[in-house]
Amino acid sequence: MNSENNQPEGEMEQPKILTLDDDFSIIKRFNKGEKEVFRILINRHKEKVRNIIFMTLSEIDAIDDIAQEVFITVFKNLKNFRYESQFTTWLYRITINKCKDYLRKKRVRKIFSNLDEDYDYRTEEIDENNDVRMIVRNAIDGLPDKLRIPMILRDIEGLSYQEISETLELDLGTVKSRIFRAREALRKNLEPMKKELLA
Repeated sequence: MNSENNQPEGEMEQPKILTLDDDFSIIKRFNKGEKEVFRILINRHKEKVRNIIFMTLSEIDAIDDIAQEVFITVFKNLKNFRYESQFTTWLYRITINKCKDYLRKKRVRKIFSNLDEDYDYRTEEIDENNDVRMIVRNAIDGLPDKLRIPMILRDIEGLSYQEISETLELDLGTVKSRIFRAREALRKNLEPMKKELLA
């Protein structure tokens, strides 16, 4: 006997669990003129966007500005969303591109500036006061963008290889290769600091 078909009378129906398909329904409502529902998308995804920005840039001061740029871009371009992939894939792609733009502009500014604040902290020697999190964070920051970003999306943000492939518009084999290389490079970079990490 199927218990699902024999629910006792009067028993309250369990609330429906929101799925990624609900993003589609919100987008459709938005594109029909209900602009106020955009706030639902922001509230649902803003923390993930902020996490990706922070893990990619390691700059707390930049998070709010870039997150705002991300959602402004989404707002302006939501009418062009094709429903061919998850909304989050499209959203994370925009987020990563905004981070890349920020890094690109920062490097250009650095070329034309000799201010002390542009000192690259990644070259600073590790001392006994550095905690484990900072050591690992600095090691991750030292990876090239093309290796660091896929690894962050996989190992820290928990995206699947397929989601990363769609987000970064790379084939699946390239994604897996870059994540493997990033992990190997990170392991190599952390090897000299093993004593600090295990202390």
